[in-house]
Amino acid sequence: MENLKVLIPIFIGIISIIILFLIRGVSFRFLHLWASKTETKLDDIVIKSIKNPSIYWCIAIGFYIAIALSEIPDKYSIFTNKIINVIIIFSITIAASNLVGKIYKNYIIESKLPLPTTGLLYGIIKGTIIVIGLVMILSFLGVSITPIITALGVGGLAVALALKDTLENLFAGIHILIEKSIRVGDFIRLETGQEGYVEDITWRTTRIRMLPNNMVVIPNSKLAQSIVTNYYLPEKRMACFINISVSYNSDPEHVERVLLEEAIRATDEIPNVLKDPAPTVRFSPGFGPSSMDFTIVLHVKEFIDQFPVLHEMRKRIFKRFKQENIEIPLPEQRLYLRKETNEK
Repeated sequence: MENLKVLIPIFIGIISIIILFLIRGVSFRFLHLWASKTETKLDDIVIKSIKNPSIYWCIAIGFYIAIALSEIPDKYSIFTNKIINVIIIFSITIAASNLVGKIYKNYIIESKLPLPTTGLLYGIIKGTIIVIGLVMILSFLGVSITPIITALGVGGLAVALALKDTLENLFAGIHILIEKSIRVGDFIRLETGQEGYVEDITWRTTRIRMLPNNMVVIPNSKLAQSIVTNYYLPEKRMACFINISVSYNSDPEHVERVLLEEAIRATDEIPNVLKDPAPTVRFSPGFGPSSMDFTIVLHVKEFIDQFPVLHEMRKRIFKRFKQENIEIPLPEQRLYLRKETNEK
């Protein structure tokens, strides 16, 4: 008889878990089928975020039913129920952090905002939700968090002194993200000369992928104190300057007309050259030591586009100068010798 009092609650608990797993399987199959027919990705994200935690929920509910039907002493059943509730709260917390993190990444990708989908901000969002869940667990267990906060305050001061550089990089990274002067995907140049695309801004460093496909890793505190040129602010469009030198034997009006014709033709024939603003030709810097110097101003879509544009424009100008008999001078220097005669 005593064995039945123990076995029956266990049997009912196992049956409950099996039934809950069957309900879970049918429910998720239906939810996946329904989500495949919708255009939004939000329902897929929600389903993926709760799929694994739902396993723990089924097991916890089965154990809860078994304990409720058993005749174990109240002090043990209360303790066991608390453990089950803590597991459920923690699993919900993990599911919520994953859900919010995935929604954040999906929103950033779809809206094409200049923010990182991973890294510092992503970690802060998930960490905040986990901390809230842990505080709820402590409150449920009846643990006062006031002494813990006090101890953390004293200990935090010691940790802050020991991790001064790490915390400096952390807050510098947060400042960079909030200020948005440097964003993931921007093309920047550091005052030390390195330039490339911002790959990620993490809690300690910022990663910059250079054009040769090398990675520059710079601490956030150093980056915040550096002079940085951002070629994507205030917009990606930028001016491209081409310096041309011709002989003093050339007609400036003729040279200007030829260069302007090639620049206008480039807006139709060379990719990523913009028609608006229109290209211009200026007699600048002007009179050089052995040449007249002109500058063509073209506008391209972004920084990286200037290199193929410069390549193509220089070939076209050289070919056109040959057709027009416009001379590109070599540097020359004249030396005058004066002969002195001794007269008596």
